[in-house]
Amino acid sequence: MSGKLATEIRQTKPFRSREEEAFLNLGRTWEFLQKRVADLIKEHQLTATQYNMLRILRGAGADGLTCSQATERMLTTDPDVTRLLDRMEAQGWIRRDRAKEDRRVVVTTITDSGIELVNRIDEPLHQLLQTYLGRVGKQRLKELIDTLEELREAI
Repeated sequence: MSGKLATEIRQTKPFRSREEEAFLNLGRTWEFLQKRVADLIKEHQLTATQYNMLRILRGAGADGLTCSQATERMLTTDPDVTRLLDRMEAQGWIRRDRAKEDRRVVVTTITDSGIELVNRIDEPLHQLLQTYLGRVGKQRLKELIDTLEELREAI
């Protein structure tokens, strides 16, 4: 089952280590899956980063989040979250308001339109992930999740 990456990328020399092979496999698999997810999300005129932010804000509920709180929860960092939020606000997917207790703090919440949009993506995305990740089975997925979390803890 292992050793397919070298063939896929037409590598003629052995990998320097298992760690290198694992790292490159992670990157190759992420790119493969991310491309398919991005294509699905693009059908809804969204970028993956915008979709991630909508999911974060949907999860935050009516209380919303500050920009820094939302940034901490993002899967991939975006150096200009303010501009991202500007574009999303212009689309009517989010709303930003000053906090009543401290007018310096801006709280971002998802609008009904934003909730509707992210909800429409839920089922097709679930099906896509089921198609690609579900094929390895629940136990192996749990082992993968545990392994990835262990790797992040070491970092």
